[in-house]
Amino acid sequence: MADAETPEDGAAADGAAPKSKKKLIIIIAAAVLLLGGGGGAYFFLFAGHGEGEHHEAAKEVKPPNFVEVPEIMVNLAGQPGERVQYLKAKIVLEVKDEKLVEQIKPNMPRITDLFQTYLRELRSGDLNGSIGMFRMKEELTRRVNVAIAPQSVDAVLFKEVLVQ
Repeated sequence: MADAETPEDGAAADGAAPKSKKKLIIIIAAAVLLLGGGGGAYFFLFAGHGEGEHHEAAKEVKPPNFVEVPEIMVNLAGQPGERVQYLKAKIVLEVKDEKLVEQIKPNMPRITDLFQTYLRELRSGDLNGSIGMFRMKEELTRRVNVAIAPQSVDAVLFKEVLVQ
């Protein structure tokens, strides 16, 4: 009978070992998750993320300057026999420095000429949708940067675009 009791005690000992290992692994995993979660919460809630650095960087950013381009009104290209359509645009140039504004103003006739030359070649179908406006904006930006090289404008902004 002693032999019969030994396997049961051995089986009980083997069965207890995997359960205690599972419990140990679960306890360690829970502790790691708790510590990780606590550390993450501290980082996101209390660390401040370098607020002093953001305030200093915000103070250094200068507001952009804007240069008004005289209102442009051109007839659009069309097929013979089609009704004549017109484009009226109010455009503003966005620049970084006030010094650049003073350099652009003497070149305004050249900029206006480049804009009108390009806009007269457009058809009303070229201006359909947001992609048409985007293409026109990119081309006008490229042309004004050619006119004032080596300086450049940041963007060409439309205040009004009317196709009639």
